Amino acid sequence: MGQTILIVEDEPAIAENIKFALETEGYGVIWQSVGGQVMATLAGASVDLIVLDIGLPDLNGLDLCKQIRERHTIPVIFLTARSEEIDRVVGLEIGADDYMVKPFSPRELAARVRAVLRRTNGDGGGAMPAPGAGCFRIVEDKRRIFYDGQPLDLSRYEYEILKLFIQRPGRIYSRETLMSRVWDAPEMSMDRTVDAHIKNLRKKLKAVRDDLDPIVTHRSVGYSLREGL
Repeated sequence: MGQTILIVEDEPAIAENIKFALETEGYGVIWQSVGGQVMATLAGASVDLIVLDIGLPDLNGLDLCKQIRERHTIPVIFLTARSEEIDRVVGLEIGADDYMVKPFSPRELAARVRAVLRRTNGDGGGAMPAPGAGCFRIVEDKRRIFYDGQPLDLSRYEYEILKLFIQRPGRIYSRETLMSRVWDAPEMSMDRTVDAHIKNLRKKLKAVRDDLDPIVTHRSVGYSLREGL
């Protein structure tokens, strides 16, 4: 496969089990037991996905994920002993792509890794989908998005929201996450601002293809781009 997984886990027995399961699947593995080394590793190595323990001895994994998200769009799967729903929601809103509660099966984790990498086109570095992939095509230098071959007339925020969706099909973004990722002053915005932009986006997409609604509403949670387009 040629893909590299970074494991950030302070318990050697757990890390070794994960490492064995991933290497059996053909992945390269880097293991680190503390969070303080992660940003330096990402700066010097090509990493396709991170398996990140929340309860690290030197850093909180949630805070580390925030640091990662400021510079990278590498997929992250959280490992945690916390099973409460609020912990899962917080982890996903921060930017994690999946969430596994200890104890877990290393084989199941390997399957989750495969699924996340497949969902992100195998590109852990967060690159744009290849031009012409699926229904959408992003022309970054012109800030244009084509849908089913047609250019979309998008506002600044509509462009940023749709671009974010296209980068991670199926990934659910809460309104708060969209505001923090897209708006310059998210503290001045409101939930209905996001809803209004999503409504306008839907109209513009419907004008190109009336038979398909690519944006999925997850009631009381947020929005995502439909997978498999």
